[in-house]
Amino acid sequence: MLLDEVVAVEEALQRNLEAARLRLRNLVSRPTESLSESEVRESALESLAENLNDSLVAPLFWFVLLGLPGAALYRFANTADALWGYRGRWEWAGKFAARADDLLNYIPARITGLLLCGLACPWKTLSREALKTPSPNSGWPMAGLALCLGLRLSKPGAYTLHPNGRVPTTR
Repeated sequence: MLLDEVVAVEEALQRNLEAARLRLRNLVSRPTESLSESEVRESALESLAENLNDSLVAPLFWFVLLGLPGAALYRFANTADALWGYRGRWEWAGKFAARADDLLNYIPARITGLLLCGLACPWKTLSREALKTPSPNSGWPMAGLALCLGLRLSKPGAYTLHPNGRVPTTR
């Protein structure tokens, strides 16, 4: 479903930029109104990479380590982090869920980055790029994808991964 949604963003981009910006809102929490064509693609690819970790690699990691209870605990923490937020009545729970999610993703995020990057890039290069993001974990899969595909991925005003990479295109 995630891959279908990323493809739907690209298909919308083929129609017009505004349609793609609206479709991208299904994948990202950042404002999309002023994103350029390449920034829309970058955002969709970043979401794809990060969610590969959150939805597949990390749950499998915890399942292998602790069985179904481990996978369920991970999915609960990850979903709670996404749903509770950090303001208002549930702020304490949101902060706790975010820290639990950070802790539970520490190893899987790095595994995901390595799986995406493979032997194509050294650990030092992957870690240098991954550490450019403010998140302790999301940068690893995004950097792995950027390096693997030779693409530049960025969030305006926050980070640029693989700055010498190509701008994503339809291809």
